[in-house]
Amino acid sequence: MKILIASDIHGSAYYLKKVLEKFKEEKADKIVLLGDIYNHGPRNSLPKDYAPMQVADMLNQINKDLIVIKGNCDSTVDTMISQFDFVESAVIISANKSVFLTHGHIYNKDSMPKTYYDAVIYGHFHTGFIERQNGVVVANAGSTSLPKNGTPNSFLILDDGELTLKEIDGKVIDKIKI
Repeated sequence: MKILIASDIHGSAYYLKKVLEKFKEEKADKIVLLGDIYNHGPRNSLPKDYAPMQVADMLNQINKDLIVIKGNCDSTVDTMISQFDFVESAVIISANKSVFLTHGHIYNKDSMPKTYYDAVIYGHFHTGFIERQNGVVVANAGSTSLPKNGTPNSFLILDDGELTLKEIDGKVIDKIKI
């Protein structure tokens, strides 16, 4: 199963459209959103084309294709406009490798989960990267709408145990086999 993983849309209809275009181009089977879907958050500026209700409408149209992780800027009221659930975390299997999906405000490369996983993937920090830490692949999808520290707008593709970090235009940044 091919999965597109994106994070930190923060209500940007413009960047969600880009993610949905990549979903089609990549011919992915599912989209995992790693949180911070609608709200821009108090420390962030407004992203391009900030339109949370439009973002909700677009996501509701593809709800069967989504796994949505709850981020620190996602609230209970967000579920009232969503035709999908926000879950605290998820585990998927790709090529017999366990992959832990979380927002990143609790578990991240500096605060790993106690349970062993072959990969830990998160967002929250708005800086995309892939690395191996003590035998575990650790990756951050970056932010589709508000990247930080000079990193590009980015997303991840998980396909048959291989993880690829891409710029929003599709250019490969990094790749690793889990």
